[in-house]
Amino acid sequence: METYAIHKGAEVAPRKARMTLDLIRGKDVQTALGILANTNTKASRLISKVLNSAIANAVNNNGANEFDLVISECYINPGKTRKKIRFGSRSNVDRHDKRTSHITIKVSDSVKEAK
Repeated sequence: METYAIHKGAEVAPRKARMTLDLIRGKDVQTALGILANTNTKASRLISKVLNSAIANAVNNNGANEFDLVISECYINPGKTRKKIRFGSRSNVDRHDKRTSHITIKVSDSVKEAK
C-alpha cells in the first residue's frame, strides 16, 4: 500500500532542498530519518516533518508496519515565488525572489503486491 504526504508552500528554494532529498531517495524510513537528523539544513527539518506525516498516514490509515516502510517516491516542485524589493545602488530598486517549494514524499510497504 502506498501513502503520501505533501507540504505546499515550504519556504525553501527547490534547488537547495533537492540536494537534501537526494540523500534519502529509495531508502527505508528509519535510515532516512537518521540521515535527516544528522543533516544540518533547513530543508532537512522540513523534509523530516513531511516524512513523519507520510509514515503516520501509512500506519494510522492503512495499518502498515512502520519498520517495513520504504520511500518509494519523493520529489520537490517549485511553488509560488514572492517578489520582494530592495533598494540597490544609485537609487535603483532591485528585486529579490523568495522561492517556495512543494515537497511530496510517498512511502510504501517493501512487499510487492501481485496484480
